[in-house]
Amino acid sequence: MVPLYAVYSLLFTAHGLSVGEVSSLFVVWSVTSFLCEVPSGAWADTVDRRLLLVLSALVYAAGFAAWMLFPHYLGFAAGFVLWGLSSAMMSGTFESLLYGELVARHAETQYPRIVGWAHSAAMTANLVATVSAAPLLGLGGFPLVGWTSVVIALVQALLAATLPTSPHRQAEDADTGSVTETGGLGYVAMLRAGLHEAATAVDVRNTVLIAALVVGLSAFDEYFPLLAKAHGVDVTMVPWLVGLAVLGQVIGTALAGRTAGMSPRTMAAVVTGAAVLLSGGALLPPMVGFVAIALGYGLLNNAMVASGARLQRVIRGPGRATVTSVLGFGEEIVALTVYGAVAGGTQLVSVPVVVALLCLPLLVVAVLIRRLLPA
Repeated sequence: MVPLYAVYSLLFTAHGLSVGEVSSLFVVWSVTSFLCEVPSGAWADTVDRRLLLVLSALVYAAGFAAWMLFPHYLGFAAGFVLWGLSSAMMSGTFESLLYGELVARHAETQYPRIVGWAHSAAMTANLVATVSAAPLLGLGGFPLVGWTSVVIALVQALLAATLPTSPHRQAEDADTGSVTETGGLGYVAMLRAGLHEAATAVDVRNTVLIAALVVGLSAFDEYFPLLAKAHGVDVTMVPWLVGLAVLGQVIGTALAGRTAGMSPRTMAAVVTGAAVLLSGGALLPPMVGFVAIALGYGLLNNAMVASGARLQRVIRGPGRATVTSVLGFGEEIVALTVYGAVAGGTQLVSVPVVVALLCLPLLVVAVLIRRLLPA
């Protein structure tokens, strides 16, 4: 997690981009991610997942470097292409590596707790990085924030290189009774197997749909800095308010191990509460509104982790990373819709009103959770 997260939309507008142009950059980001999502998932099922995570971090660092070296629309777009590729390489890979390691140790029931704490630790790092953007901005402006972010991404690559690499696929195959091929044909077979399971296994398909909607609709969080700015908050104070939202995310993900087994009815109530708090918070004065946003964002992230953990439990075939990447593909499609809605909506109404309206579809998702999510 990097300091640029709190202010990169402000970096773009500081170089003359409109809110619509910023949204178009998010579209570039999402399009890249979902075009690469499923192919990279099958790749993760046939190669060393640790290596893929290292490469992902290096590409991530290159994306931020592009923003610093070429601070104009095309440079920003190139950075988002690299970020999208990095996200696709990581999406499904980490979750599958973790689940595979736990299967190898006969401890897969610990997955929700561990992945929840992993997300919480990541968000804690994100919180520290977010609030650090304020003093970094004061000391060296956007360049210092940006190059610090590049260094942090390189440290991520070093940490990824230390992850364990037990024979996860063999362990998973023993657990599922399937046989995994390797090499070129192995890739094609794995891609086919993962896509088939995601499309035809009812519990897997429903869980992918629910998780994709919950995560994809949260794409409005990219506009939190612009939301604060629209309420008249000084640029140097924006990271602190965004950090408050991240704090809610930290708490929500940390509690996922306790709530992963909640019933569909309970999860529906959690998502409903998140929708109300987020929508209302976007319209309230920022000092009060971001408290509501933090609470709602925490609830929503708890539901994200819980639904993702449920997906890992219902997958039965060998293409675990491929199926998880189908989820990532769905998330990006939903996120693209959100970015397009913001780009068009801000031509008619203010950013706070657009964000408030974008939170309301979560109420529909809550209904789908009650009806479709496997218990």
